[in-house]
Amino acid sequence: MLKVLGRSNSINVIKVMWCSAELGLDVDRIDIGGAFGGNDQPEYLAKNPMARVPTIEDGKLILWESQAIVRYLSATHGIGTLWPADPGERALSDLWMDWYAAHLHPLMTTIFWGLVRTPEADRDHDTIAEAKVEAGKLWSILDQHLGGRAFVNGERLTIGDFPAGAAAFRYYSLVENRPALPNLDRWYASLCERSAYRTHAMIPLS
Repeated sequence: MLKVLGRSNSINVIKVMWCSAELGLDVDRIDIGGAFGGNDQPEYLAKNPMARVPTIEDGKLILWESQAIVRYLSATHGIGTLWPADPGERALSDLWMDWYAAHLHPLMTTIFWGLVRTPEADRDHDTIAEAKVEAGKLWSILDQHLGGRAFVNGERLTIGDFPAGAAAFRYYSLVENRPALPNLDRWYASLCERSAYRTHAMIPLS
């Protein structure tokens, strides 16, 4: 059985758990990190020297970095579905994974930490407001790309949907004055119809 070490409210654990559920994998998830601690202990650091979550154990394989985990699980269990068999098609899915990590994730982290994990009295409202505006510009790029597409890379869910998809629940929950994003709205609504997404991504923000 696949073992996932990491707390369920981590955006990076969410990606891995959602992916695992889409693949129908049996998972033993263990709470590590955040309020649960344990990620600074020698036993965990021996597996993941970055002291972050998640880390997975799959047989003898120990793997960390959520994007790498999503790719590994999909390549192992989802060839032709989550993992496009054609290298060019797969590269397009990879593109949107890396786009999210490099450009949108830092802004979404600013918004999430500012509004969810920072006490009201300590919030930098100007920084949060600026991040909302800049994030909206990037979500607009994805919105434009989704025109004529059901998912990030065509008509089916692939690895390319997981990073932005995991963050979309937070965006729609925390940002009220969003730009008009009809294609993104449609895509997000389709994710919300998926049982795996509802179970692992649409959870209380904490």
